[in-house]
Amino acid sequence: MSQELQNYINEMREAGYRDSEIKKSLLQSGWPDDYLDALLDPTHTDGGVIFIKNFYKYYGDLKAVDGISIKVEKGEIFGFLGPNGAGKTTTMRTIMDLLRPTSGSIKVFGKDSKVNSVELKRYIGYLPGEVNLYGKWTGQQHINFVKKFADTRAVDITSELVARLVFDPTRKVKELSSGNKQKLGIILALMFRPQILVLDEPTNALDPLLQNVIYKILQEFADNGTTVFMSSHNLTEVERICTKVAIIKGGRIVEISDIKSLKQKRFYDIKVSFASQVTEEDLQIEGIETVNSSNDGFFIKFKGDINKLFEELSRYSIEDIKVNRASLEDIFLEFYQY
Repeated sequence: MSQELQNYINEMREAGYRDSEIKKSLLQSGWPDDYLDALLDPTHTDGGVIFIKNFYKYYGDLKAVDGISIKVEKGEIFGFLGPNGAGKTTTMRTIMDLLRPTSGSIKVFGKDSKVNSVELKRYIGYLPGEVNLYGKWTGQQHINFVKKFADTRAVDITSELVARLVFDPTRKVKELSSGNKQKLGIILALMFRPQILVLDEPTNALDPLLQNVIYKILQEFADNGTTVFMSSHNLTEVERICTKVAIIKGGRIVEISDIKSLKQKRFYDIKVSFASQVTEEDLQIEGIETVNSSNDGFFIKFKGDINKLFEELSRYSIEDIKVNRASLEDIFLEFYQY
């Protein structure tokens, strides 16, 4: 029955009726309000906008993605972090149904990404890691081509994006630099304000000034309810604009955390020297992960409550101490040491 009702709603939309008018008519026919909301609004789902569950992708014996689960909520800028070959692009291509899972499921707006592939692409702006364009076409020809597939109700912000990214749409793609090709790919992904953005390394090949423009645009989109799922290995941009991050290593998720919590996991690099005789054995203190001695003191890597460490160290006569808090990049690299 739900599919029949959905077909009816689609027919009414094509006839020019607004969703509010359709809903009013169906309410009068006795349909439940919540049920109609779920049908009229494809983003109405309690399972997250993007829900990846036990996703595996094998190529023969090669485990490209090895059983990951991720939930991305509406309006989040979710960073998918990892080095090349970790499984980021495979995951994104599978969300777009350009690849099929070996097992597991990927749902977008609560709908299976395979079964509902065509329908879901109406709501997604996709930027692949390598933008493939027609060399003999101009940027404007690409833009016009994409416009042919757009929903007639979609808001077209192409002119605004062209201006903000300082892009010349009259030039042929074969004449464009890698940075300008990236600009065109971004414009094609964002030009109709999609409800979801799936972006594979969006700032690749862009200079720092344009990277800042992209950050601002993505934040504006998110503030207006767009869900952004973006891959990156640029720690600075992830720390700056992402609300949550998943770190993937060898096809497996090693950490999922909001940025604030991830920062709290930072460790400390400490250099300390003592006026009295102290050995490495004396520094076997909870929270100290490594300790190395040198002629002018000890180099300590510590994770935990720094005040407790100071309390333990104060049992000895401290001559000098220097404390540096690790960056988000240091935390990221720590996940990849083993």
